[in-house]
Order: sequence, then C-alpha cells, then structure tokens
Amino acid sequence: MTEVRPTPAASVPLWERDDELAAVEGALDILCAATSSSGGLLVVRGEAGLGKTALLAEIRRIAEARGCTVWSARGSETLSSVPFNVVRQLLQPALLSLMPQEAREYLGDWYDIAGPALGITDPGERQADPQGVCDGLVAAVRRLARREWPLVLLVDDAHWADQETLRWLAAFAERLDEQSVLLVVARRPGEAGGDGARHLDAIAAAGSSVATLSALTPDAAAGLTRATLGGHADAPFCREVWAVTGGNPYETVELLAKVRDREFEPTESSAGELRALNRAARGGGLVARLETLGVEATRFAWAAAILGTGISVDLVAELATMRLDEAVRCAALLRSARILTEPDPAGAQPDDGELQFVHPLIATAVYDSIPDALRTAMHGIAARVVTDNGHGAAVAARHLLEVHPDNDKELVEQLREAAREHLAVGAPDAARRCLERALLEPPLPAVHARVLHELGCATLLTAPATTVDHLQTALAMPGLDRDERVDAVFRLSQALLHNDQMEEAVRTVEAEAARHRDGPAKLRLQAVQFMWEGLHAGQATSPGRSARLADLAGTCTGRDNSERALLILRGFDAMARGESAEEVAELCDRALVNGRLAPGLGWTDPEWGIELLMMLASAYAYTDRLDRAEALYNDALRAYESAGWSGGHLALAHAYVGLGHRRRGRLREAEASLRRSLALAERVGRGLPLYWSTTCNLVDTLLARGHVDQAWEIAEQYGFAPPYPSTILLPDPRSVRGRLLLAVGRTKDGINELEAAGKAAAVRGHHNPVLAPWAVDLARVLAGEDPERAARLATEVRRHAERLGTDTAIGEALRCAAALETGRRAVGLAEQAVTYLEASPSQYEHAAARVEYGIAARSSVELRRGLTLARSCGADGLVRQAEAALASGVV
Repeated sequence: MTEVRPTPAASVPLWERDDELAAVEGALDILCAATSSSGGLLVVRGEAGLGKTALLAEIRRIAEARGCTVWSARGSETLSSVPFNVVRQLLQPALLSLMPQEAREYLGDWYDIAGPALGITDPGERQADPQGVCDGLVAAVRRLARREWPLVLLVDDAHWADQETLRWLAAFAERLDEQSVLLVVARRPGEAGGDGARHLDAIAAAGSSVATLSALTPDAAAGLTRATLGGHADAPFCREVWAVTGGNPYETVELLAKVRDREFEPTESSAGELRALNRAARGGGLVARLETLGVEATRFAWAAAILGTGISVDLVAELATMRLDEAVRCAALLRSARILTEPDPAGAQPDDGELQFVHPLIATAVYDSIPDALRTAMHGIAARVVTDNGHGAAVAARHLLEVHPDNDKELVEQLREAAREHLAVGAPDAARRCLERALLEPPLPAVHARVLHELGCATLLTAPATTVDHLQTALAMPGLDRDERVDAVFRLSQALLHNDQMEEAVRTVEAEAARHRDGPAKLRLQAVQFMWEGLHAGQATSPGRSARLADLAGTCTGRDNSERALLILRGFDAMARGESAEEVAELCDRALVNGRLAPGLGWTDPEWGIELLMMLASAYAYTDRLDRAEALYNDALRAYESAGWSGGHLALAHAYVGLGHRRRGRLREAEASLRRSLALAERVGRGLPLYWSTTCNLVDTLLARGHVDQAWEIAEQYGFAPPYPSTILLPDPRSVRGRLLLAVGRTKDGINELEAAGKAAAVRGHHNPVLAPWAVDLARVLAGEDPERAARLATEVRRHAERLGTDTAIGEALRCAAALETGRRAVGLAEQAVTYLEASPSQYEHAAARVEYGIAARSSVELRRGLTLARSCGADGLVRQAEAALASGVV
C-alpha cells in the first residue's frame, strides 16, 4: 500500500489538503508582492469535523512565517444573536492596542460611526444607520490594512456568525479589489438560512477560490494513524480507524488520541475496541463520558456552554454556584478530558477568557445535553451574572432571549434598554428581537403600547409592513401620552408611505388630527397630512386643498417647526402649481431661521423626516433659486456622510445634488452624482421612491447630454416605465419618459406618454412648466401634423411661464414658440429666449438657446458661443448639433 503523506510542513490533521494549501500560497504571493496588491478571498466549505479549523490554523502558521499580520475570529452557535460579535473579535484587538488618538487618526471620520459597533467608543444619541455602520467597518479594515500590510483575516464557522458581521463580510468581499487584504472564510454548507444564507452566498460568489473539503481516503487515514501511533500500526487496524470515523479528520484525531491514552496496541486484535471509543468521542457518548467526571465537572461544563464566550473560572463558578477551588479542580478535569482547553495564544482575543471548548462539536453537544428547564434557568442566572460584572444590557440580552415568559416587568425593562443599545450601534434586527421577546413576557398594560411603539420605530427602515402592524396595535391600546401618540401616528404614516400605501397614510393622519383640539399637536398632524397629500402622485387634488393650505399657512409666522413645516408645504404647493416664484421664495424664506434650518428640522432630525426638507429645496430649485437649493442639497450630503448614514438617505441626497447640477447645467457632475446615488439605491432595494427618483433624474440628464442610447439602457435596466410609484417624483417621470421615447424614435408612444403627463398634471393642478415640461415637448413633436394644437400648447406654456415669472420658465417657453415659427418671427423669439436664459441659472438651457438662435439667425458668432457653453456643461448632443451647423456652411 502506498501511503499518502502530508506536505512536510503540515500539522498532523492536515492530510490530503495540498490543493487548498497551494491556493493559499498563491494568494499570499499576490498579497505580499506589493502594498498596492488587490485583495483575495478564499472560501472553505466542509461538514463538521472535516478540518476547517485545522486548515485555518495552518494558514495562520504559513502567513505568519511570511511576515503577515493575521487576525482571526470565530462564529458560535450560541452567540449568533449577538450583533457584531465576530467582527469585534476580528478587529477589536488591533484597535484596542492603539492609543485612542491613534485609533481616531486611523479611522478618521468613521471612528464615531464604526467605533460603537466595534466596542471601542460609546455610541451617540441618535439611532445609527446600519448601512453607514457597515460602510464604516469596511473603511476601518481598509485603513488598518495599510498600517498592518500584509494583512490576513481568518473567519471560522461563518455559518454561525451574527447577521451584522455577515452583512459586513458580504460588503467587504465586494470591495476586496480596493484593499490589500487576504480574507479566508470557513463555513459549513446548509447551516444558515434567510439573510444569513444570502450573505454567505454573496461572499462565496465574490471568492477567488472556493474549496469544498472531503473526508480522508482510507490511505490518508492509514497515514495519519501511523503518524500518530507509530509505523507498526497494521493494515486491519488502520482500515477500522477509517471505517468507524468515516474518514472524518476531527473524529480520527480524537479517536487516535484516546487509543494513545489507553495505550492500545494498534493491531488487528484491538481494532474491535475502536467503535466504542469513537462513540465516546461524540454526541451521547461524549455526554456519558462527561458524566463520568462527576456532577461538579458536568455543572462546570454546562455553565461554560451557557456562557459560550469569555469563559473564565470565576464567571463559571458564579454561574454554576460552586466554590472557586472546586471550579479550578473541575476546569483541570475538563482540560485533561479534552473537553475544554486554553485558547491558542496566536489567535486569542482579549475577551476570550481563560478557557474554550476544544471543538465546536463538543460545545454543541454539551449545550444540548443540558435539561431544557435547567438550561432556561441558567440563562436567566447568566444574564444577572454578566450584568453584575459590568457587561451591560446588550450583552445580557442574548441570555434573556432564552428565558421563558413570566410576567417579569424588570426583564421587559432590561430588554428595552438592550434594544436601545442595539439601535445606537446600528443593529436594528437585534433590537427587534429584544422587543419582540419583551412583548411575550408580556409588559404591563401601562407599558405595552410603548414597547410596540419602540418596536415599530426599530423596524421602520427594514420592515415597513411589520411596522404598520405594530404601530396600529399600539395606537389601539391605552398607554401612549399625547406626544408619543402623535409621534406613533407620524411613524405609522411613514411606514405606510414606504409600503406604498399613500392613501392610507393620508387618511391615518387626517383621522388622528380630528381627535385633537387646536394646538401644537393638531398643527403638526395637519402639516403631516398636507405633506403626504402633496407627495401623493395618485391622488387628484381635493377640492379646495390648496386654498385650505394657503389659509392655514397664512396664520403662520414661523414660531415653531409645525408652522415652519406649513410654510414649506405651502411654498412647495405654490411652486408645483406654477404660482409666483417670488411668493414661493418668500414663503420658504420665512420657514428658515436666519437663512438656516431651525433646530429640530435638520436633515438627521427624526421629527419630520427627509421628505419635508426635500420639498423645501425643490421649491427653490424649480423657481430659479438654485443657490438656496444647492446649499440645502449639499448640507444634506454633509449631514448624512458625517452621521454615517449611507443607506436610502444618502442615496437621495446624492440624487438631489445631481438634480441641482442638472438644473445648473453641470451635466457631467450631475451624471456622476446620480450614478453614485443609483449604486447606493441598489443596496437599499429596487421599487422604492428614492430608486425611481434617481433613475428618472439620470435618464433626464443623459438625454440632456445627448447620450440617448445610455438613457434607454438605464431605463430598460432599472425599469423606468409605467406603472409609476404613488409618490411624486421630480422632475415629472411621464414627461421624462415621453422625451426618451421620442428620442429613440418611438414617436407615437412618446406622444401618448406626454398626453398622459398632461392629464396627470391637470388633475393635480401642477402647471409649473419647468417641473412638468410635457407641453413643450408635445408642442414640438406636433408642430408638423397638428400645428394649431402645437401653437395652443406653446401659448399655454408661455402663460404659465409668465405666471411663474422665472427666467428659465419664460426662456424655455420662448424656445418652444421659436421652434414652431419660421423666418424673422422665429429669429426674434429665439433671440428673446437667449436674453432670458442668459439671465437664468440654467446653463444647459442657455447653451441650447444659443445654438438654436445661431441656426435660426445663421450666425456663426452665436453658434460658437453656444458651442463653448455646450462643451463647458457636457452637452455632447448640443456640441454635435452646433459643429454640424458650422460645418454645413449655412451660417
């Protein structure tokens, strides 16, 4: 028989792992070549006991021998509910080795965002944005990798990692080409479900190498047996070792260790003892073996399994209610029985404690062996023990989640406090679990509605449909005071909005407002109702709505935020309806305090939400007050970036910064901002209003640039087509879609879409021709086949533009009128359009007017001026048009 030898450097369990080690060596060659090397990701898959942990230990040895820094972490079956547990294991030791100022320097702006999740700094007062925290953790590793290059990260038992860590790992894996890090992830197949499985699949998809471990062959099992027991082990004995273990490396190593301890001769005569020995090494046999060590040792092992991590003799003694000297004796017994061991110094973490289980299979077997009632009681005691030792409510929560409901009002308060701690570090799923468990207790009647309210707030961004149920139940119960009730109604309406139930959101707020007497609470609810009605694209304007809003806003002086909100809403409504731009600006200015947002109305303040401020900025943007609009858009971007909000809020901020650039005519910058927004929106999820807003603006910008094929590609890729969402999008999506269809030659479809845009605008009373420019495009396309209607449309556009009174609106109306005329009349109108648009902040429209005027007047001077403007704003289509006119010799 030919023996299958391991590589000379391999440790005893690493037989038949040459291919995996070769992949590691290749990845290390790339990593160590230069500090600018791209990262690598190796995924190791294998059933329990097939040697994943041993392989990672060998990878650590190889990497350290090559001068690499190696950080490691491990998931745990009993700790999978603890947020950021694994990523803290991975990064916390390095960060804690730095002085606080050093850590701040390395993490920069991400320190206050990712620091609380890593446990190296206290969280702020506001709820952290989960996506922002995830991005902060990615940035933390990127910056630490530059300091620690070459850096290798090892994550064992990733199938048991917490959701927050898996989300970070998936995001990190996607960006490995940006950082010089080798990441190795080991996991069992099929153990995870839900979001965990999705994240693990994303990690595997990003991997440069995915290795699936298999059991040892009979030859390898024989080689391992002889390497452990001596070359005199005979063939029948070796075959029996393989037969009883199935070639499982962990079971083989454990079995051979017991053979050596019992001093069996490795010959055919003793092979019959192997099955009994192997049964004692796992499952029920392991439990039976544990019981032979005595009652006290069993209690010690149970307490260690309950703790799961941070296993110290002191804590175990307290949890198992035994004397310290007895605990010390039990720890020694369990070490000698290969149930517990001391952590490997090479991979030890600061909070690992003095002991750990030899293998996760042993930890699971011991934990499962604890009688159910006793296990529940021990978790309750463990919660008190870790709290008394200063670990806080969030750490105790994982134990409290396992306790049976028992009308314990103190436990409810502990879980509420743990939920607040989880939200503060960006772990809303963990907060949700705590509050859902608190409801099972159940809370006292006076507290029940508050717990539901808190649960609704915790799930608002991640599960709007669930939030609706919780908040509706809370509002049907007693227990919320007036302000809490108003806040709960507002949150409910937000959840209904995110769940595309706009009509119900409006009616919910309206019904609640009717319950209140005149005062601040009622005024806030009225403002919220007007806000949702103003954003509801599917609703015809209710009779007299604008008049009622104008009357209510007319009583407001801006004394508080409810009054300021009503002034903003009146300004937005007036802008959309095409009323005087001067009056719109005056209303919006009154909502500010010394030209700035009032306290409590900031971009990250939760009282009103992002929608109100976007309406304020848009009212300025579509009335030619672009300096004020851009200041607000940029403030939003800075606020969200500094707060670490990199989910939907940041995506929308980039979209509106892009809108500001588009209105200015900075088309290249607009496209860049909008593509950045679209990338962020993709992470949040398709179908949301922010996703539509970004796509609509990007298509509009690409059309302005003359990149028709790209605009169509974006529209097709991201579903920019009917049916549209129930919330208003800026600019009007039907107008943009109609212009796109015309640009790609689908004239009939384009006309139909523009007709639909006109009907929708008429129903809502929206006559701002810059916000909804359907009539301009429709007039141009109808000029040949129905010139009378085209002329009527152009006249109507001119009337609405003059009512609004902005240079952009009037200039665009004149451009439209000029396109329908010929001869000197066309030249005169085109010249007037240039005059107005030159005074407007819209550089692209000014450039288009110059080119059109140059062509109509046959003026090479005007064409060249238009060409210069078009080039400066990135309007490639206009550039081609102007160059073609100049080259044709008609000027």
